[in-house]
Amino acid sequence: MNTIITIGRQFGSGGREIGEKVAEYFGIKCLDKELLTRAAKESGFCEEMIKNHDERPTNSFLYNLVMDTYSFGYNASSFMDMPISHKVFLAQFDTIKKVAEEGPCIIVGRCADYALHDFKNCINLFIYGDEEVKIKRIMRKYNLTEDKAREMITKKDKQRQSYYNYYSSKKWGRADSYDFCLNSSVLGVDGTVKLIVQMVEDFEALNGVTPEP
Repeated sequence: MNTIITIGRQFGSGGREIGEKVAEYFGIKCLDKELLTRAAKESGFCEEMIKNHDERPTNSFLYNLVMDTYSFGYNASSFMDMPISHKVFLAQFDTIKKVAEEGPCIIVGRCADYALHDFKNCINLFIYGDEEVKIKRIMRKYNLTEDKAREMITKKDKQRQSYYNYYSSKKWGRADSYDFCLNSSVLGVDGTVKLIVQMVEDFEALNGVTPEP
């Protein structure tokens, strides 16, 4: 296998679990929170600080400064003047690219599809789900009432949407931002995994690569 898969996901859609099962099938790594640990080590930032700013929107007005920084290379003085949220984003951005350069893997969230837009061996997915299914999953996972689960889903998705829309040039959850958008409620987690596996195998066949599960 030679494909990198990025997964954007609605909270409660099972996106991380789906990514882990696809990774297990192909014998590759699935990176979600693990990216934070590596980004902390490679950037020298405290891991707790990176976790506190992970996939969270920013109110800073330095958007163009960040875009210029990772488009044209680091500028020491501008980097020092950046807010912590931007520095954390850049640390994750660089780590995502390094991980992808090391070989096939699955990366969950964190604008990975945008970070890897130059990678031709990349499939970008967005996993969403029916509201009632997501609510039940979150109720079970976190032992919450229906109202609390719905509130948690709304809050998390707003954070992810704001983060993605701010740091990328695309729109979170919109079909034209990804290669495929999949409703995990239709086939369930395992059925969605099978579908993605088939998609990857077909993608590699079209590109002259024979996958090795």
